[in-house]
Amino acid sequence: MKSKTVFFCTECGNEFPKWSGKCTACGAWNTIVERPAEEKRRPVSGRRGREMPASGLGHRARPITELTSTEELRFATGMGELDRVLGGGAVKGSLVLVGGAPGIGKSTLMLQICAQLCHTGDVLYVSGEESEHQLKMRAERLNVCTPNLYVLSETNLSDIIEAVHTLKPNILIIDSIQTMFSDALDTPPGSIGQVKECTMALMQLAKGEGITVFVIGHVNKEGSIAGPKVLEHMVDCVLYFEGDQHMSYRILRAAKNRFGATNEIGVFEMAEQGLAEVPNPSETLLSGRPDDAPGTCVTCAMEGARPILAEIQALIAPTVYANPRRTSNGLDYNRSAMLMAVLEKRGGLKISNCDVYLNVIGGLTLDEPSADLAILIALASSYLDVPVRSNLAAIGEVGLTGELRSVQNIGQRLSEVQRLGFHQCVVPYQKTDKLVGMQEMQLIRVKNVGQALQTVLGK
Repeated sequence: MKSKTVFFCTECGNEFPKWSGKCTACGAWNTIVERPAEEKRRPVSGRRGREMPASGLGHRARPITELTSTEELRFATGMGELDRVLGGGAVKGSLVLVGGAPGIGKSTLMLQICAQLCHTGDVLYVSGEESEHQLKMRAERLNVCTPNLYVLSETNLSDIIEAVHTLKPNILIIDSIQTMFSDALDTPPGSIGQVKECTMALMQLAKGEGITVFVIGHVNKEGSIAGPKVLEHMVDCVLYFEGDQHMSYRILRAAKNRFGATNEIGVFEMAEQGLAEVPNPSETLLSGRPDDAPGTCVTCAMEGARPILAEIQALIAPTVYANPRRTSNGLDYNRSAMLMAVLEKRGGLKISNCDVYLNVIGGLTLDEPSADLAILIALASSYLDVPVRSNLAAIGEVGLTGELRSVQNIGQRLSEVQRLGFHQCVVPYQKTDKLVGMQEMQLIRVKNVGQALQTVLGK
């Protein structure tokens, strides 16, 4: 007899009786997958028959007035950039999901922090992708050698839980969640059900035993964690490791954090001895910037609470095709297209018959509107073949009528711009009256795109 199957969306989890290309609940495309309707379940137990409790907490309900915030115990991971992203350090009993493309450096980062974590307790590193001999070789290359670091090459969740109960470590690292499987399900490792089941068991283990658990997860081609979207709701922190494998810089970004601010980033550089912290990313990202080259402009973006200077480059060239090409790397494509239309309509530059290429140096992704003005200046500089002064930066949001709108945290941004040695900054006219302490830097106040281009490029 053929087993019954159901279809469900990997983004929102809604079930459907048949397959369709679009989820009618969340509107996502190509997210409907098939699985057995009834999965055979057995109690998860270790080799000695120990079953997982129904709830890992096991505490009585208490009034909130009896609780104190000091129960949130933090400890340093040994990497200041990682501690910044986590909100000041890892929290005891938390479940942290670290996602990223294969080969980006997730395993390297987790193994490197073990050197510091072993000073505060025992660490169990469970790998389902490498043997214990391979882990030993990689640990020697990263200079991580401590007797408090225990390694286990295992994919069975029951055996992992048994090892945790026997060893009782303070920190547990799972590499990766897609290779783990539970005996309670008959589906293969990496399936939606297995990923959810293993993550739920690890969450109960973290909350019940007070163990800090780091889970490594691979991302799919769309850039999200492989598995259902509900997986991100189950964990306390979601960290994304971004960057190009062919470039040396890596960016660790907090997409969710129950113990700190989101959208915080940490910058690392991949070296021969592993990942090295970049404490001053603005200076690093601007190193090697060409002088007197048209089509480049510097802006200041806020990544969480940290201001970071980014260089935006633009290249405009006449097209030989009927439809001009538009390419945007590190910037939202739709917003870039909107700014090109504003530049042509309000700035008077006919770029509709030109190929346009936009790029953010260093692998950064700018998703806030404060970079609009710098994008327009870079585009106009490339079109007119007039270089922007090397000591000038631009900050501001651009509207459809060509007006410049104020942005948040303008004081912090200007302080970072001044600290990096820039002497001029183009800013919106509205909020600059409230700025103080910028005597060493000239603020160029403009109201619209035309005035900005006239002031900066003489157009």
